Amino acid sequence: MKQPLIILTGPTAVGKTALSIELAKALNGEIISADSMQVYRHMDIGSAKIMPEEMEGVPHHLIDVLEPWEEFNVTRFQAMAKEAMAGIYSRGHVPIVTGGTGFYIQALAYDIDFTENEDHSGIREELEQLAAEKGEEYLHQILAQIDLESAEAIHANNVKRVIRAIEYYRLTGEKISEHNKREREKQSPYDLYYYVLTRNRAALYERIDQRVDIMMEQGLVDEVKRLKEMGCTRDMVAMQGLGYKEILDYLDGKISLEEAVYIIKRDTRHFAKRQLTWFKRERDVRFIAVDDKHALWRHQNGGLDTKEDDQKKILEYICKDYFGGRNEHGTE
Repeated sequence: MKQPLIILTGPTAVGKTALSIELAKALNGEIISADSMQVYRHMDIGSAKIMPEEMEGVPHHLIDVLEPWEEFNVTRFQAMAKEAMAGIYSRGHVPIVTGGTGFYIQALAYDIDFTENEDHSGIREELEQLAAEKGEEYLHQILAQIDLESAEAIHANNVKRVIRAIEYYRLTGEKISEHNKREREKQSPYDLYYYVLTRNRAALYERIDQRVDIMMEQGLVDEVKRLKEMGCTRDMVAMQGLGYKEILDYLDGKISLEEAVYIIKRDTRHFAKRQLTWFKRERDVRFIAVDDKHALWRHQNGGLDTKEDDQKKILEYICKDYFGGRNEHGTE
């Protein structure tokens, strides 16, 4: 009998956090963060991290558990999330995975094996040196030449993932996107309920711009200053996150604050677009539009079209879908 797993995801700033709280309260759930930045302590503003007082008593996992200088990757996420899920199941609760890191979500939902990505050949060190000498964009172009699909899914800023994709190709002669497709064909070991929130592009981009403005008002510059004082440097995985790298450039005198804010907004919009591209390629997904535009393909995929921010209607849809599925599978 498969255990249930609910995934609530979507592009950045779409409105996942507030809905996940209500969903957890409705389904006796606990939330597991699938966010590559919120796992870090001291990085609250730039990661749009939910604060304890906003959790409304709902247990959250994989938030504030690592220091900024610790490495966090998909294999570590898998291990930590599975451990959290075991505890959640033991309490008779439902795990609700929420966040926007699609690669992490896919790895957990389908129990994808990444052992073939391990490297002891020295290729990684060679590529790291190349990135240091010629820049991350140069390295990203190398990836685009050998594996365009991976290059479209991985931002140039994510140097470690770019390097892993290139080294995998050099070691095996196979595109890592092909390996991941093969792994993705696995059936989920869970009774999976996979929901992706969407908004029309103009509304989403407006929310992104507003979020960045709020981050600046809340003190993102001071947060990055404190991280620098703690010894955090731009070569750390945590400091490569959107918002942190750009403010570092400002603090180092490379760009103006106005330019930094512009770049953060622009790159976050681009990131949201890539997130949607990723989720559209996923299977087992139900898309939930929180606007009334462009809903046809969502209906065709068994999704829901609703009016702007109609949270109650979305909750009713998910709960009905979840309980209906559990009854159909004979697990209730």
